[in-house]
Amino acid sequence: RQYEPWAVALEERLNESLGAKDITVRRYPGTLLFEPGSVLTKNGDPYKVFTPFWRACRAATPPKAPLARPDAIAWQAAPDSGDTLDDWALRPSKPDWAAGWHDYWEPGSAGAQRRLQQFLEDAVDRYAEDRDRPDRDGTSRLSPHLHAGDISPRTVWDAAQRVAGGHGAAAKAVDKFLAELGWREFSYQLLSFFPTLGEKNFKADFDAFPWADDRDGLAAWQAGRTGYPLVDAGLRELWATGYMHNRVRMVTASFLTKHLRVHWREGEAWFWDTLVDADMANNCAGWQWVAGSGADAAPYFRIFNPVAQGEKFDPDGAYVRRWVPELAQLPDKYLNKPWEAPKDVLEAAGVELGKDYPAPIVEHKAARQAALDAYAEITGKK
Repeated sequence: RQYEPWAVALEERLNESLGAKDITVRRYPGTLLFEPGSVLTKNGDPYKVFTPFWRACRAATPPKAPLARPDAIAWQAAPDSGDTLDDWALRPSKPDWAAGWHDYWEPGSAGAQRRLQQFLEDAVDRYAEDRDRPDRDGTSRLSPHLHAGDISPRTVWDAAQRVAGGHGAAAKAVDKFLAELGWREFSYQLLSFFPTLGEKNFKADFDAFPWADDRDGLAAWQAGRTGYPLVDAGLRELWATGYMHNRVRMVTASFLTKHLRVHWREGEAWFWDTLVDADMANNCAGWQWVAGSGADAAPYFRIFNPVAQGEKFDPDGAYVRRWVPELAQLPDKYLNKPWEAPKDVLEAAGVELGKDYPAPIVEHKAARQAALDAYAEITGKK
């Protein structure tokens, strides 16, 4: 069963069409841990704040354990002839910009299972500490597999609970990890009850927000050429791999919607086109969360400083140096703010700002103040 608006409409048409032929359509849950509508407030309303929603989920009947893998499957005989992949024109007819993704991902259930086991054996015990570090392999990276249906969230839940053991440090680490699955559940519930989440501001106040029509800024952001190394590293990682670390997703989204004041729908559309885990519920809910217009959103005045974020979460510069190699020889002190490096330091690192690497397209303090002034226009608070 799926919950995107177009999927819901398709199911309704199938029910109507097949029902007219006396064919019964049955839908089976498998995408989520908790079906939308199964966890509601005491008033029977959908939750709009994550923490009480997840608390209610954890107090509800736990998800059922996944069924055992069948020993064998009886396949129906296939016809001797049929269409080929070429008949369906599924292979890229132009240069395949996503060809490099094969170096980073192993699609399918086998790849999903291997990734899950690797995470649970090697990383989950440090998840709370490492999950915000883009320079470390500290997250599960299961989102593409969950999105594609390679693995069920029930399988992930069951395996993680077995590792947790019910108490101690392992249980705390697993609880932190499962809470991230909870955000996925929360996003799907929001989309199910508010199907315009990908098109309209969840908070109507933001309908009057004075977004900027900055096409040049948007293009620089998409290309990873903003002049802010952590932002650029994230957008380049996205283009090369179809993925971006979650901490960096927040920083890049904040930069677009607040430093540049470009509408969150532009960023949501770019992520939808380029992410290997592009998931409508997570994508639109996440963008609205960062922009301040969503449910349980971060306050609009919470504006990530991309320099401080880089210094805190990529302290040795490994992530930035990997994806912005033209800055690799800069000392750590200047890696996230190359514009402050003395001329001789830049020359020694082989960097000429404006040529080898762009100067910042906006100045942080000025952009932050402009964003706050714009927000004041819809709140009336100067």
